[in-house]
Amino acid sequence: MTQTENLPTYPTLTPAELRHADSLKWTLYGGDVIPMWIADMDFPVAPAILSALRERMVHGLGYHQLMGDKTLDGLLRARLDTHGLKDLPEGGIAMLPGVVPGIYAAVAALTQPGEKVLTMTPVYHPFHLSITGQGREVSAVPLLDSPDGYQIDWDGMEAAAKGTKLMLLCHPHNPTGRVWTHDELEKLRDLAVKHDLYVLSDELHADLRFTDGPFESFAAAGRVQSRTITVTGPCKAFNTAGLGIGVMIGHDAELVKKVRAAAGGLMGHEGALSVTMWQAALRDGGPWLADTVDYLRANRDFLTEYLRQHLPAVKFYPVESTYLAWVDLRDCPHAGDIQKFLLEEAKVAMHDGPTFAPEEFKPQTQGFIRLNFATSREILTEALERMRKALDAAQ
Repeated sequence: MTQTENLPTYPTLTPAELRHADSLKWTLYGGDVIPMWIADMDFPVAPAILSALRERMVHGLGYHQLMGDKTLDGLLRARLDTHGLKDLPEGGIAMLPGVVPGIYAAVAALTQPGEKVLTMTPVYHPFHLSITGQGREVSAVPLLDSPDGYQIDWDGMEAAAKGTKLMLLCHPHNPTGRVWTHDELEKLRDLAVKHDLYVLSDELHADLRFTDGPFESFAAAGRVQSRTITVTGPCKAFNTAGLGIGVMIGHDAELVKKVRAAAGGLMGHEGALSVTMWQAALRDGGPWLADTVDYLRANRDFLTEYLRQHLPAVKFYPVESTYLAWVDLRDCPHAGDIQKFLLEEAKVAMHDGPTFAPEEFKPQTQGFIRLNFATSREILTEALERMRKALDAAQ
């Protein structure tokens, strides 16, 4: 297996280009460390976005259309329609400064302190932090590790749903990379209706799928639309986390208003350049995104084969979406402090597994890492080689 086997032609950046003072990812650790932790990509910005931002700078940086940008609204509605979010009402779209504030706002608006909030684990850490940080209790259900990959524990979800008012759903799922199937979504919808749950569906990674066919939003089914808030944004698909923006979507305009109002002025608003960026991404970014997904798919396949050949003790299910791999090293040396070991001995920085679980479930995620493979094939290969050498030496 060579580094370039089945690799699409795609522009990537060198470590020297990436390690600039403005990059948290590339400066948090030492200059000899390859960072594969935080979720941004080591790729150049889409030319269409750069061009639009340059043009916007000429127009000045005063207040943009804070009452609602009609251009962005129309582009968003067209994209969301392909996800099954059709016929959104006036007031069914509310802008956010990012997706995470929308998660916190849903917990604040739809639950009371002391109440339980349902979610799965492991999960993107703002899910459980938005619950515990606002005085609520996490009702967490661990995903099942099956021969076919990570699956939902339906009996566990049924039991945990009792006495809750809100379910936080990550779709596609971060960190396991699952894209919930139509049948799984239908069972989750049945659960929400049966237990009269509000649902916050985080669909931030929807455009980074390796599965066939269109994406199916949780709220694509009419019977859950009045109880669902969907949040999404461009920062993962278009690698623009430094231009914070997101959106809250719902078929019930009053529910959207209620959730958005929970944060009030504490949340702030989206920036002018962020609006311009998202407009350009939706209007002209399709070819760039398609090339990016092709490159990521090739990296995912390379990672899968490398681990199979060179690190057979490592367990990994190829992700169906995202550029984040949930990697099980519990059968490897130093499983009890694997993130620290890889940082110190391999000079590779990963996200530690326990980050993605609430307190009582952290022991179940020890020995896991989340690995960001959105980088050049050369950097990915070097990081994996460092891991292999360090783990082999520790045997």
